[in-house]
Amino acid sequence: MTAAGLLAGLDEGQRRAVTSPAAPLCILAGAGSGKTRVLTRRIAHRAVVGSADSRHVLALTFTRRAAGELAGRLRRLGLRDLPTTGTFHAVAWAQLHTWWKGAGRSAPGLVEHKGRLLGRILGRTTRMSPGELATEIEWARARLVAPDRYPRAAAVADRRTALDRDRVAALYAAYEDEKRRRHLVDFDDLLTRCIDTMATDQAFADAQRWRFRHLFVDEFQDVNPLQLRLLTAWLGRRADLCVVGDPNQAIYRWNGADVSFLIDFPLHFPGAEVVELVDNYRSSPQVLAVAAAVLDRGGASVGPVGTTGGGRLRANRPSGPVPTVVAYPSEEDEARGVARAVRDHHRPGGRWGGQAVLVRTHDQALVFGEALRRARIPHRVRGGTSFLARPEVRDALRDLTGRPPPLAAAVEDLAVGLADDPSPETDAAHERRAALETLVRLGREFCADDPHGTAAELRTWLAATVASDDPRFAVDAVEVVTFHAAKGLEWPVVHVAGLEDGLVPISHARSDEAVAEERRLLYVALTRAEEVLRCTWAEQRTFGERTVQRRPSPWLAAATDAVAAIEAAVGAVDRDQALARVRARLDTLPGDGGPGDDRLGPAGSAGRSDDELLADLWAWRARVARGAGVPAAVVLGDPTLAAVAERRPRSPDDLEGLPGLGPVRVGEYGDTLLALVAAHDPT
Repeated sequence: MTAAGLLAGLDEGQRRAVTSPAAPLCILAGAGSGKTRVLTRRIAHRAVVGSADSRHVLALTFTRRAAGELAGRLRRLGLRDLPTTGTFHAVAWAQLHTWWKGAGRSAPGLVEHKGRLLGRILGRTTRMSPGELATEIEWARARLVAPDRYPRAAAVADRRTALDRDRVAALYAAYEDEKRRRHLVDFDDLLTRCIDTMATDQAFADAQRWRFRHLFVDEFQDVNPLQLRLLTAWLGRRADLCVVGDPNQAIYRWNGADVSFLIDFPLHFPGAEVVELVDNYRSSPQVLAVAAAVLDRGGASVGPVGTTGGGRLRANRPSGPVPTVVAYPSEEDEARGVARAVRDHHRPGGRWGGQAVLVRTHDQALVFGEALRRARIPHRVRGGTSFLARPEVRDALRDLTGRPPPLAAAVEDLAVGLADDPSPETDAAHERRAALETLVRLGREFCADDPHGTAAELRTWLAATVASDDPRFAVDAVEVVTFHAAKGLEWPVVHVAGLEDGLVPISHARSDEAVAEERRLLYVALTRAEEVLRCTWAEQRTFGERTVQRRPSPWLAAATDAVAAIEAAVGAVDRDQALARVRARLDTLPGDGGPGDDRLGPAGSAGRSDDELLADLWAWRARVARGAGVPAAVVLGDPTLAAVAERRPRSPDDLEGLPGLGPVRVGEYGDTLLALVAAHDPT
């Protein structure tokens, strides 16, 4: 690949990002702007022009999947020597392993999953699960917070935990002691050990900096303070660093990430240049308009001073369908409605994998997966722990197995215990409770079908009912994905579901920062759509024993207004076309428009009157559509309104003769249509 070939097909901003001689360099890449393409082209371009040796390039990512994608793209660009690609943890582990071996030391054991170790430390404590404790420890480690500083740091960050903060700090300290006693390290230890080793062993530090002379970091908005400290250790006093990120996709603050490292990049790395990519190549203009409206209205967008900020990206795809916002009476109706919509959008011979259902929590994913299974639609639930593998579900099933029959009574006892659960509102506690509520609901369904069924039979039934990765559907399946897991992915058709207050934003997001991050999370979900975007919510939802009325997400108003504005813009074009059709038909009617032709009225005024009537019909239809939360065409189609304006019906019988107006529509809208016609009647 030549240098010119690597620049082929790039827009102006991408070309500047690839060729800039600046170091350090920060590339702000909006959603769908070709971030990975630019990153790989820059690495390859520098190798081709000789400003970097690809054997000494380190490209850092946050997941093995992303690292594999980077490596694959670089390979396809034809580089003779491939750079090193990997996660912070994988690279740190490889470096430490080399150091331990060279120093003649035995490598410590790696704690891949903290649950078992933390379970022993928690002992009989049941108010906090091992998973919740692991989340708090990982947050503290990411933020460089030691056990003795945890209570104050957690209070400042408004971390809500099942146990008081001093108790969490003591458990955190016990975990660190237990690792030392047993000669173990976890993934965060790999980063701290690598930092410490580079600080104390100059020869080791020099060797690593010689090996990796050119550093690149993807998704820089997700970097946490611990990772930044390791990055600066690898960099040393050099400036050869290029980072790529989007502050409007900063959605991991709860996990310790700090978007200010990207926003204030020139402060952390003096002399840095910032290049911004604002051309979106993924989504239609209609999808981008809705996503931008949701992000901008609440001030959730963030970005360095002097950048465009917000979701204001330039669309580079053709116009697509107008996004829709649909309300359903209940969560069951919503799940069935989404399944029907998935089938409706599946083209004969097309791929099921071109569609995704995006939800805020893992347990919502289970509900929609169930609906797709019942509709016999191939699907796959991506990310998260499978339902039957969740510790709380395993424990509950074990408890049900030990209870005397009937099973239905044991299931109801579980429901009562859930109703009395005093756990605070946290992500972990919310998902634990939601998983158990789902188990209760499914348990009741099983007992209704088989009143004499056992707990073992329930487990077998559950395995068949909620399996999320049916091997028959492994190649082509609808993806059911949480908002977080959807980041970095895209589909032609996206159904964003469960958009209710309490889920979007999540109920325990109370601070301004947390709410702003929830809004950015919704923006990430919306911008996964390429062509078709459907937003849905349920007016009623059941939580355990309680069925509660729900309100739409407060951000749906911005989406609905954006949809109305799109429809109005489309309507202006369609209205002109409809008026042209009306005038053409009028021109073919008998009469020459002279004094004896009262069809046209004075001076041929009927044409103008038809224009005014059609404009009023359009305005009325837009109001009805907004109130119902449906596209305007669902109320009445353009040909119907044009026919009403042209023929001026005077009775219900006249209406039923028009296209698109049967008895049902006449019963629903007939009086209003006749009143609008009468208001424009010159007699």
